[in-house]
Amino acid sequence: MERNTAGRQRLDFYRNKKVLVTGHTGFKGTWLTRMLLLAGAQVQGYSLEPPTRPNLYSMAGFSRFAESGQLRSEIGDIRDFGRLQKIFHDFRPEIVFHLAAQPIVRESYRNPRETYETNVMGTVNVLECIRLEDSVRSALNVTTDKVYRNREWVWGYRETDPLDGFDPYSNSKSCSELATHSYRNSFFADADGREGRRFLALSTARAGNVIGGGDFAADRILPDSIRAVEQAWKNRKDTAVIGVRNPYATRPFQHVLEPLGAYLLIAERQEKDRQCSGYYNVGPDDADCVAAGELVSLFCEEWNRESILPVKAEWESRAEKEAPHEAGLLKLDTSLIRSRLGWTPRWHIRDCMKKTVQFSGRMLADPEIVPEEMDTEIREFFRING
Repeated sequence: MERNTAGRQRLDFYRNKKVLVTGHTGFKGTWLTRMLLLAGAQVQGYSLEPPTRPNLYSMAGFSRFAESGQLRSEIGDIRDFGRLQKIFHDFRPEIVFHLAAQPIVRESYRNPRETYETNVMGTVNVLECIRLEDSVRSALNVTTDKVYRNREWVWGYRETDPLDGFDPYSNSKSCSELATHSYRNSFFADADGREGRRFLALSTARAGNVIGGGDFAADRILPDSIRAVEQAWKNRKDTAVIGVRNPYATRPFQHVLEPLGAYLLIAERQEKDRQCSGYYNVGPDDADCVAAGELVSLFCEEWNRESILPVKAEWESRAEKEAPHEAGLLKLDTSLIRSRLGWTPRWHIRDCMKKTVQFSGRMLADPEIVPEEMDTEIREFFRING
């Protein structure tokens, strides 16, 4: 069931706003772009080509927004400072969401140098463009819950805990945080104002693991589960057996719309009141932090109940020898964003899984329904009529 919240978050603030989104062709970036377009924003995206085939961006029905001029999409590398600066100069955004990244832990072990170049210098390039373009009033750098030095604590990490991610992905995101902190302290005034510094609201958001319809990424537990079901269906098998590498690893799983709603709220509130800018954890209630095995059990339970396709799902543990290091336990303390901005998650883990399974099953049965499904979920999440 949807929980009660202190008030309804509205998207009216974004109507006619000029918003630049890096990483707009990725999973979270596609959902965020769709939300902004529905809100009536003018959106400029800057990103590499979609990272997978198939991908949500190509299925999301953006052509009508591009034809009307509401959406501009530039395919480019975040490491290309000159090209990125031209986009900023030509579009003159008011709000910036920085999502572009190399986001996969296992890929960071295979290509650590590229991961650092993208996640650290890519962030510096965005921050420098923001510094040089005086149209920007509010900006948000999206990092990850993995920025913290993980001590396998049973309680959630707070924003004041040390940043020191273990693997190249997590550590590069820790560096991205520190670069943002430096730019905020060095170049942008706080609410009281400091001589010679520009007024601009700049924050970071450290979000937990996301699930939801349309994620095709490799080495992620729900996309792997959905691929297993799809493959069994195509091979005319009655049952899909999903392999889980580390069934006891506990993560703060949440529906993709949860952190995206928080990002929109942070950017809006800090634009209106710079005292709302800062560094925010975004994650589920503690009770909704579950182990990977429990998450896949919920997936199988929900998938078998929905019966959208004639394939049943079950899972088994498939531990890997000499697998790269992954944290066993990770939780976030979200007290700050709750107390300062009044944000609370809307959907519990079972709600998240129900939405993910329904979307995924319908998408597999009929890919053409994706734009409608996205709009329906967004309107339900924000309780928008029409």
